[in-house]
Amino acid sequence: MDFDFSDDQQSLRDAVRRWVEKGYGFERRKGIVAAGGFDRAAYGELAELGLTALTVPEAQGGLGQSAVDAMVAMEELGRGIVLEPLAQTFIASRVLADYAPEAVQADWLPRIASGEALVVLAHQERKARYRLDVCEAKATPAGDSHALTAIKSIVPAGDQADAFIVPAQLDGRIALFLVERTASGVATQGYRTQDESRAAEVTLTDAPATLLTTDGLAALELAADVGIAATCAEAVGVMDQTLALTVDYMNQRKQFGVPIASFQALRHRVADMKMQLELARSMSYYASLKLGEAPAERRRALSRAKVQLGQSMRFVGQQSVQLHGGIGVTDEYIGSHYFKKLTQMEMAWGDTLHHLGEVSAHMQETAGVFA
Repeated sequence: MDFDFSDDQQSLRDAVRRWVEKGYGFERRKGIVAAGGFDRAAYGELAELGLTALTVPEAQGGLGQSAVDAMVAMEELGRGIVLEPLAQTFIASRVLADYAPEAVQADWLPRIASGEALVVLAHQERKARYRLDVCEAKATPAGDSHALTAIKSIVPAGDQADAFIVPAQLDGRIALFLVERTASGVATQGYRTQDESRAAEVTLTDAPATLLTTDGLAALELAADVGIAATCAEAVGVMDQTLALTVDYMNQRKQFGVPIASFQALRHRVADMKMQLELARSMSYYASLKLGEAPAERRRALSRAKVQLGQSMRFVGQQSVQLHGGIGVTDEYIGSHYFKKLTQMEMAWGDTLHHLGEVSAHMQETAGVFA
């Protein structure tokens, strides 16, 4: 198999990297954090780069690119620990394209592609932990539409988004709905998360909703897998930059009159960080390539990837802090923000232990060294 990136993918990587380096520096990011953790103008700049249209079908005004292209973009955004939730755009694009009625696709996908509309997934409930099949939200028929009652937590940019994709119980099974943020019965309470991005508690009280699909659990699993793949790719970018920052610091920091990068024991720790990064990179590629597989195989593959990424994120982040010393946890130094991002991503979409359990539960009888 050819694992080289195409010329178009390399051009995409270069364009996003240039924007991150020149248009989304640490000072701008600090300003966005101070303003609440989300900047519509920065999201608009992502749209100008074509990133919001990347995975939207061409028939709906998008570029119709693959999961690998999305992976390339997310890696580069990870280098700049960009706060705006482009991964949610990839999730919404895929779910709407695969499951929504034609009229809903025609209404929303062109606006998602242009960056005019931000649509995010609102699925997390307090009792659910990481299980997608636990859902207490209720939907009831209301004329030609439906009314939703629910409380959803940690919704990315929830008080800034234009609409939510919401799972809810309908006739004893999970269905998926689209709810506009400005609709009656919708209330949001925004806050900053640990990685300084913006999220919100979203409360729906008989809110009008458009039915996307009655096969809600399958659609929700697809959404989660797209989210995991995007998180894996972003994490590779974050770890890559974390390693670069660490090496640069070690070359500057002196002890006993020489750079600490010359100490053999510390060089071995950096080598271990590099090994974990490359393991994570290969599993990120694996995750994106498996998004087109049958649901059962796709779910197993994404859990495998998240296990390795979780282990790598924890190791690289912690080693970076240790090698930096006290400065590694100060807000004034950018390295601490990479560490916080890695810590939060390790728990996103299910932490390492959760996915290790998923991998174990879905092992076949032939698994193991004696197969």
